[in-house]
Order: sequence, then structure tokens, then C-alpha cells
Amino acid sequence: METFACYETKLGLLLAACEGGAVTRLQWVEEMACPNDPTPLSDEAAEQVRAFLDGRRESFELPLAPRGTDFQRAVWEQVGAIPYGQTRSYSDIAAALGRPAAVRAVGAAVGRNPIWLAIPCHRVVGRDGALTGYAGGLARKAFLLELERGGKSR
Repeated sequence: METFACYETKLGLLLAACEGGAVTRLQWVEEMACPNDPTPLSDEAAEQVRAFLDGRRESFELPLAPRGTDFQRAVWEQVGAIPYGQTRSYSDIAAALGRPAAVRAVGAAVGRNPIWLAIPCHRVVGRDGALTGYAGGLARKAFLLELERGGKSR
């Protein structure tokens, strides 16, 4: 059974959901709309997110179990491989999957990523480098990209 816990971060309220010893969701929410049931794993996930946002961590060491289709999981694997401080376009990811015409499907899969930051969908930008959709909001996306560039966000 999935458990849910919320934590305060500098970018807002973070929801951490866990099941079977893995993180299934890691997202910002406006309010906690279910029982708050922290676990050692959700506590660790929140601490790693805080360290990331403070510039003390560049990657995550968490067991992840995102729920999605085979295609979505393939996209999320590509997104998870984008190095800290770098970006890729939706078309770059589609090409890496061997499906260069699937740019819109890649965009939809990125938008359904349930484990923000640990699967760093904020690193996916438009072909021209423009900040395009981010479920956490474009202000958070800009903050995260600036943080990774070593900018003033820290």
C-alpha cells in the first residue's frame, strides 16, 4: 500500500509517496489531501531534496519505482540520464529512443513523470532551449536550472 508524507522545502510543499521499499512519487503540491504517514524512506527522500535545493547534492540515491507505460518508463530512463547542469530537448530524447518522430509523445511522457527531481524532467527544454512546460511550474523549473548552473538560486 502506498504511503504519503508531505515536507516543507524552499520550493513549497513536497509530497513523497512510497510503496514496497521504493519512492513512487516525489512532487510539489499545494496542500496535503490525504493522511500524512511519513516513513524512513520518505524522510530520506525529503532530506535529499532539501540537500539538492541547497546545492549540497547533485543526484539522488533512492530506490525509485515510477508507475507508467513501457514507453513512459523508457522516456523517464532517458531523462534520468541527463547529467546535472545539462539539458536535453524533447527531440533529443525522441532520437535517443530511436523514435525521432515521437516528440509529442515524449513531451506527454515527460509531463507524466511522477518523481520530479530524482527523474529530472526540469532538464528537458524546447529545441531552441526555451523553458517549456513543467508540472511544478515554470518558476520552479527556472530556479532549478539556475541552481544547476551555479547561479544565484543557491
